[in-house]
Amino acid sequence: MVKARTVGIGMDNSATSKAALRWAVDNLIDGGDLIVLIHVEPPNADHTRKQLFKDTGSPLIPLEEFREINFSKQYGLSNDPEVINILDTAARAKGAKVVAKVYWGDPREKLLDAVEQLKLDSLVLGSRGLGPIKRVLLGSVSNYVVTNASCPVTVVKGSTPSSKSLNSD
Repeated sequence: MVKARTVGIGMDNSATSKAALRWAVDNLIDGGDLIVLIHVEPPNADHTRKQLFKDTGSPLIPLEEFREINFSKQYGLSNDPEVINILDTAARAKGAKVVAKVYWGDPREKLLDAVEQLKLDSLVLGSRGLGPIKRVLLGSVSNYVVTNASCPVTVVKGSTPSSKSLNSD
């Protein structure tokens, strides 16, 4: 019997983070696995729960609570129907458990904190696809996390509308 894994997915509701979520559900998640959506809010974000959890991140938030409008208000996150749909499908079709966790601060550091705190078996991130010059100037969250994380990290590049799916013939 295969041990259930804890898989973190960096989520900011961008097209690339949604592509990473889809890729993880399609290629990585098995029955019994725990999917942890990891949201990192800017350090200057001011939401009611930040004062309580700014050092440790929020408690794990179950999918049922994540759907509620109250969740959005408490944590300052917008509910994205596409993300909820992907997670519902993963829960139903694959038997995965889904929770979310919110951190405040530098995404590079907070994603590494999540790897350690949640004892992630794997982390999946989207890539913004910065060119080499922007990457040097702005820094790349995915490069930093790949280099410093203590678990395997998969970086999923966002697809462009003109790119073909591998499954299409």
